[in-house]
Amino acid sequence: MKVAGLVLALASSAAAFAPASQKASTALSAALDDMPGSTAPLKTFDPFGLATLGSSETLAWFRAAELKHSRVAMLATTGYLVQAAGVHFPGMLSKDVSFESLSSMKPFDAWDAVPDAGKQQIIGTIFLAEIITEAQGPHYTKGGALPTIVFPPIDFSSVDEASMKKKKDSELNNGRLAMISIMSFVAAANIPGSVPALSGNPMF
Repeated sequence: MKVAGLVLALASSAAAFAPASQKASTALSAALDDMPGSTAPLKTFDPFGLATLGSSETLAWFRAAELKHSRVAMLATTGYLVQAAGVHFPGMLSKDVSFESLSSMKPFDAWDAVPDAGKQQIIGTIFLAEIITEAQGPHYTKGGALPTIVFPPIDFSSVDEASMKKKKDSELNNGRLAMISIMSFVAAANIPGSVPALSGNPMF
């Protein structure tokens, strides 16, 4: 009897929490549908259900992470293509390294050739931008706006709501493609033949 009573108690407890969990999951899925980046043809693409892993704060953190990675990937992809095309600044990067010499190298080799002081400045600037965006209040996990571009700051206050939504959708969709692109570039540069479309390209 004691065992049966315990089983019934556990079952009733589970039943009590199940509807709340299902409602929370449904609410998060609905929130995902309304977020920028949810566009045709896939609309909401979340095969692993990551959007429902936690609370609305978790979902906001995931979206901010995707947005930041999208922006970094777009910069990385553009930089890789510009470097591969041989476009460069005039003059010297340092007393020993010219921009022209870097443009003749593969992009990853060019990064290795940048003096340590230059790398520290780049990483320091990125760190500063991250601190600035995370320090803005209210924080995006508390209902505040998602991280904006720090360098240079861009004012979108005059853009109407419909146009702004389209811009946000475009930014995320282009960023997602850029993440795939830069991952392909990295793979092609380190594992010969891993990306057939890039095989034989002198920049990989």
